[in-house]
Amino acid sequence: MPTVLLACLLFAASLGALAQEPEAAVRGDDGIVDMEAMVVSGVQPGPGLWKVSRDGRVLWILGTVTPLPRRMEWTSSEVEATIAQSQQVLDAPSATVDSGAGVFRNMLLLPSLLRMRRNPDGRTLQDSVPAEAYARWLPLKARYIGRSRGVERWRPIFAAQELYEAAIKRSGMTLDSVAEPVVTRAAKRHRVPRTPVEMRIVIEDPKSAIREFNSGPLADTECFARTLSHIETDLDAMRERANAWAVGDTEALRNARFDDQYAVCIRAVTDTGLARRLGLDNVSRRLGDAWLEAAESALAVNASTFASLPLPALLREDGVLARLQAKGYVVEAP
Repeated sequence: MPTVLLACLLFAASLGALAQEPEAAVRGDDGIVDMEAMVVSGVQPGPGLWKVSRDGRVLWILGTVTPLPRRMEWTSSEVEATIAQSQQVLDAPSATVDSGAGVFRNMLLLPSLLRMRRNPDGRTLQDSVPAEAYARWLPLKARYIGRSRGVERWRPIFAAQELYEAAIKRSGMTLDSVAEPVVTRAAKRHRVPRTPVEMRIVIEDPKSAIREFNSGPLADTECFARTLSHIETDLDAMRERANAWAVGDTEALRNARFDDQYAVCIRAVTDTGLARRLGLDNVSRRLGDAWLEAAESALAVNASTFASLPLPALLREDGVLARLQAKGYVVEAP
């Protein structure tokens, strides 16, 4: 996955993600020697494909994992061969927010957009989170971010994301998608049409929306605390999961614990009155329903369809595979 965007950054995406705030952190060696589990590198086979079928028609699904080893080279021949003999590639669901404005007008919104990261009323991060959480933040910030002062003025949800991305990078992993470039290249080479599953939300008055977001509170202290816990206790689990994906260990992936902070962080934004008015509430559920409908439509007409989805969306008790199986489709693990 590219840099993971919290739900509140849908605003940034809608305005073209025109620029990044200047980097204030000094990311140097803090003198700590990490004696941690290693992540694999070099050429790796990656996982097999899940098979969903009925009446001779097949949907092949690649389960994806984030983060993954940064120095891994994926042998993607099975995915490329599957796409080559498919009639359709079904994209993972996504939500986009459209400001309805042109590029020039979006540029004029940029100063307001960059202020979204900052706490309202000039408060610092220390003013915004419980003392216990801030005490945990300080050594993690020193270790993974460095001597940045700018991040101390950010809202907890944005500071937490900055810390998480830095910790992932320091741990030899990446949040960038390994699968997406392969799928794009193979679909283009073999002229297989891609079907987006996309929810488009139009903000008619983006200036007003940004102004309201900048001035209003967010219930994001739980997001902040969960992100700290995720970094403190789950980096080894993330590395193990990344290694299992890289070497194609399906059993380990099925038994892995996918416990991240994003559900809590997303709710911090989508539960606000502004988000509900903009139609950003229940986005995950609505996208899941839309993807399932698109998958059934593809299974009804194609001999072979290819798709990729995050493994948690596949393997949850109420996930895609369970829902398809309940509808009478045959589901086979790799």
